[in-house]
Amino acid sequence: MNPTVWLVGAGPGDPELLTLKAARILSQAEIVMVDDLVNPEILEHCPQACIIRVGKRGGCRSTPQAFINRLMLRYGRQGKRLVRLKGGDPCIFGRAGEEALWLRERGVESEIVNGITAGLAGATQCGIPLTLRGVSRGVTLVTAHTQDDSELNWRGLAQGGTTLVVYMGVARLQQIQEGLLSGDMPSDTPIAMIEQASTPQQRQHACRLDDLCEQAAAFKLQSPAVLVIGEVVSAALASGQLNQMLSADPEPTNLLNPAT
Repeated sequence: MNPTVWLVGAGPGDPELLTLKAARILSQAEIVMVDDLVNPEILEHCPQACIIRVGKRGGCRSTPQAFINRLMLRYGRQGKRLVRLKGGDPCIFGRAGEEALWLRERGVESEIVNGITAGLAGATQCGIPLTLRGVSRGVTLVTAHTQDDSELNWRGLAQGGTTLVVYMGVARLQQIQEGLLSGDMPSDTPIAMIEQASTPQQRQHACRLDDLCEQAAAFKLQSPAVLVIGEVVSAALASGQLNQMLSADPEPTNLLNPAT
């Protein structure tokens, strides 16, 4: 059965990071259901489509998921070429898996089109390699906002030996800091806070784990943002790339190298 619904990743914000496949599918779409975090410029690829905005933002009034599911099912059964357009990658905290399963159980086939996730793009924009031989042997992507408000296994994450990329963590910075410290992650572990990754409004700031909450408050960190936690952040500081970006702030602070 051919898909009638496409679950498409729009990437983190930079419209040039949209994949060619995503652009092609958008150009053929009749209906596009678009999330809040999608750059409006990306909609230039589908001027012929009916645009339905179904925003979902943490801490804000959001379109209920049940309503989104019913719309997708309705248009899918009608045979409309429907794109569900999501920020970042639809399979990285984007609900594409559960939406695809929900549609399939009701006889509507879908196809997932990957996009670049904000954790990767934001780190790259700051010169941070998420993996680096001799420094980090892997990457762990986690969300600090769980469906049941349960805590993550912070000790396991602290001892895992991988770079941590934390999504949706702005409202839970204290839990992140306390959880990793109690899990015996070194207090001087470097962290990069990256806000609005890959957009012209991107801001970034580096600090130590034990200063995370204080520095985030001083920086006035806001969503959407990701945290990159691990020694790979030091690589960007050593190369000067993150320092150069921080120098654009009114009062830049580099706590990893206080003398600079």
